[in-house]
Amino acid sequence: MSTHELYTIPAELSTWNVGMAGHARFTWEYDDGRDRMLALYQKGKDKQWDSAKRIDWGLEVDPYDVLGIPDETIAIYDSPLWHRMDEKARKDVRLHGAAWQFSQFLHGEQGAMICSARIVESVPDLDSKFYAATQTMDEARHAETYARFLQEKVGMAYPINEHLKSLLDATLTDSRWDMPYLGMQVLIEGLALAAFGVMRDITTKPLPKQILAYVMQDEARHVAFGRMALRDYYRGLTDAERREREDFVIEGCWLMRDRLRGREQWEAQGLSRAETDEAMRCVDESRYLQMFRSLLFSRIVPCVKDIGLWSPRLQQAYLDMGVLDMAGQNLDTLMRQDEEIAEKLDALRFAEEEAERHREVAETIEMASAD
Repeated sequence: MSTHELYTIPAELSTWNVGMAGHARFTWEYDDGRDRMLALYQKGKDKQWDSAKRIDWGLEVDPYDVLGIPDETIAIYDSPLWHRMDEKARKDVRLHGAAWQFSQFLHGEQGAMICSARIVESVPDLDSKFYAATQTMDEARHAETYARFLQEKVGMAYPINEHLKSLLDATLTDSRWDMPYLGMQVLIEGLALAAFGVMRDITTKPLPKQILAYVMQDEARHVAFGRMALRDYYRGLTDAERREREDFVIEGCWLMRDRLRGREQWEAQGLSRAETDEAMRCVDESRYLQMFRSLLFSRIVPCVKDIGLWSPRLQQAYLDMGVLDMAGQNLDTLMRQDEEIAEKLDALRFAEEEAERHREVAETIEMASAD
């Protein structure tokens, strides 16, 4: 089935053409490069995996209860709008919410694939080209995985949100080689990583938990890659150059914060304009979503600080967004946890499969003995 048949809202175009500026950079320096970057590259090679084999696609998913979380997490829960809905309409709210969220994950992963390919092309040093090449494969796998999940398990999809599209456009059309790092590795990947983490930790359903945990295992390396490359480069920026990057970060963070409102998912459910406005007021006032938005910056804010973009002006912007306190998060600890969770999930799954095989063998032997 074509993905266009799943879209709740017709996608504007079958392809989106972005005119990219800048240069493809070759380097004739083939020395070993930076030890930290090469170690990350080796890890990127070692950790490649096949989504068709590592993920248990035989697990069932209820499209009206994709994550298995309480209705209290829905923005309009217990509101007058919610109480006016019948059970079918409430089921549609759950379906559209999951479809919208995972669709944005999917589009973001395609954006990450294109941005990492752009980094291979434009970054001047070879060790960064090596690692970005492994990331391009990672992002292709993630896009493949989310596309399959939406097509086979959810059965509904949304086009790319206008705010995510705007940030991708700004990232890809900038001619400076470091901007795909800043826009994708720090902002989009950082936000996605935090969103994946919240959903991974609250879902009670095994298939989305597997997908989110395994994707996060890769994404943690990608953010580390951006930190390494930009921290080294940004030490030598002039004040004017640093201000330009900070402007980009501030605008990008506001865009990403606003995109979380997801007005289109309410409009697609056939609500009147007044009802859609009512739903959006609930979104803005929801204590759960306010907490969720704050947590989404748990990876971005400390990363921005780590790479050296931390002027009083940028700190004030984060204070205005209500996320400045996230600067104290320890990124290395968070990334180790992401790695450990994925490995523990693998160990548990494969232990259960091995136990099941032993049970099947024992039952077969017992049946043969009875005969």
